[in-house]
Amino acid sequence: MYIIKTLENTSIRLIHKSFIDAFSDYQIKMKMPLEKFNQMLIRRGYVSEISVGAFRDDKLIGFILNGIRIFEGKLTVYDLGTGVLKEYRRQGIINNLFSYTKKLIKNIKAEQYLLEVIKTNDSALELYKNNNFKIRRELECFKMNKTDIKLDIKYETKHLDNLDFKKVIDFWDFIPSWQNSIDSINSTAISFLNSVVEIDNKIVGYGIIDKLSGDIAQIAVDKKFRRKGIGTSIMADLANNTESSTITLLNIDKQAKSILNFLEALGLNNYISQYEMTLTLLE
Repeated sequence: MYIIKTLENTSIRLIHKSFIDAFSDYQIKMKMPLEKFNQMLIRRGYVSEISVGAFRDDKLIGFILNGIRIFEGKLTVYDLGTGVLKEYRRQGIINNLFSYTKKLIKNIKAEQYLLEVIKTNDSALELYKNNNFKIRRELECFKMNKTDIKLDIKYETKHLDNLDFKKVIDFWDFIPSWQNSIDSINSTAISFLNSVVEIDNKIVGYGIIDKLSGDIAQIAVDKKFRRKGIGTSIMADLANNTESSTITLLNIDKQAKSILNFLEALGLNNYISQYEMTLTLLE
């Protein structure tokens, strides 16, 4: 048997161990040392009081890790990681964890529950659909070896310690997903590098990359200045300013054809597709 409770008195080290074990056979191979895991939790707004675990004795055998923020004007809980250890699967643990979670987040008057699920993860997709989650949009994920990125630098780039998002938000073709939102970037701002191109002292394009992981959280160019080499100049600068050997861009809206075409033209590999799903909690 096992008991279900919140994770507010559970160490990050124990959660990390369970996370690594649960995702050891995941469709995407994860490299997640403890420091990177802790950064992920901070970036995605982890809150232990609304995160839940299934415990057998002192062993964390299953979990749902949740964050909470205002997202697109709504008080939103975000599932930043759900997993069960391989030897405990198919025992209804996820369903029980999820039922417990729904009670918790309704008590705090959250308006919606948000998550992402890989499109080919049939069991998870069925679980969420059975619990009235609706597909909100499709998201594409890209990656490329840094050594394969050979770009002409036509514009000089500049690095800013602080980026005023009010000056660049109109460049967006889609609303960034939770982990790439402004709040997520600001929560771990020290880990990112901001690269911009300016013309006549005005920002016309920008990109934000994690200096260690190579994750590009955002990249966009003013619509009036596209197809001039600004985006490729920023991409080249970002690639030159990360320690990672791989560049990744996660959760690009499938309807954002301009940036999708840009990434494909650069040779990035579209390696996974996800659904962003929401459960309405307050009508």
